Amino acid sequence: MAARLLILLVAAVALGCGSREAAFELPPGARPIGAGPRFHPPLNEGPVPDCRRGTLGERFGAHLELFGEDKVVLFAAGIGSRPPRERLGGRITGARCFGPVVTIDPTGLVLLRPGTRATVGDVFALWDQPLGPRRAAGFRGRVRAYVNGRRVRVPVAGIPLGYHDQIVLQVGPYVPPHAAYAFPEPF
Repeated sequence: MAARLLILLVAAVALGCGSREAAFELPPGARPIGAGPRFHPPLNEGPVPDCRRGTLGERFGAHLELFGEDKVVLFAAGIGSRPPRERLGGRITGARCFGPVVTIDPTGLVLLRPGTRATVGDVFALWDQPLGPRRAAGFRGRVRAYVNGRRVRVPVAGIPLGYHDQIVLQVGPYVPPHAAYAFPEPF
């Protein structure tokens, strides 16, 4: 049995299954997810204002993307919720309570209660990550912002989260911003 396993391992290496060259190729224009803690900032357990028990309830979505050093930075799942949390495949399916601004997975989809007026800065504050003109999460440098594909020159923390807005923040090299996001139903 051990000999068969060794033969399979040698064959896999010889065929390049473990090489970086054989790895999944990204579509043109796509960026990889960065490796390490700066690209996967943790969820910190700060206060969540107006946190309501029960289900997530009716929500609308806005989408945030953050690129640092030409790579994708993941937003933590569970921003705006309180533990204990229930998860299924990396997605938050339940929590002790949910605030007016919530992330349920690491895609950058931000879910808001109807009537909520929130900003990009509110998301970063709930996440306990820094955001300013020269810093976003673990990245330092000029922060550029795009809303629905158009450059905006306002303080990034004050950008409002509107219904189905696509908001892109960049620190480092220019990344062509997405103008739209395919929002899942019912968000």
